[in-house]
Amino acid sequence: MPRPYTSGVIPASADEVWATVRDFNGMPAWHPGIAESSLDSGRSGIEVGAVRRLTLADGGVVVEQLASLNDEGRICTYQIVVSPFAVRRYVSTFRVAPVTDAGHAFMEWWSEYDAEGADEERLNATFADGVYGGGISALQKRFGGG
Repeated sequence: MPRPYTSGVIPASADEVWATVRDFNGMPAWHPGIAESSLDSGRSGIEVGAVRRLTLADGGVVVEQLASLNDEGRICTYQIVVSPFAVRRYVSTFRVAPVTDAGHAFMEWWSEYDAEGADEERLNATFADGVYGGGISALQKRFGGG
């Protein structure tokens, strides 16, 4: 089972970064790969069970469901319901933690999914570099680094 992973340090407090990323429906405000987001179900972008419809910058559509949101631990887990990617049982998590000596945030983002073996290398690069790396890089720039 593939497990793409990306992490980075963001020049802002963990609380500031978490306030930006915790809204399940708020990705277009900070992730360059997401053009639009709307809720298909759920009253807010922080309600566990909410379903969002993401329109990607390339026009693709991904439907995801919020599986858990832990404000104390700054952890969000979601799963893909409908995807243009050749994956099955995709579950992704990101976590924001403080870097205490610098007052910055450490963000890590990963997933586990099932796919055909021939597709795994390409999918790992898409998720780790494009989705997770692109998001973390955008947050670094947003908060004045990178």
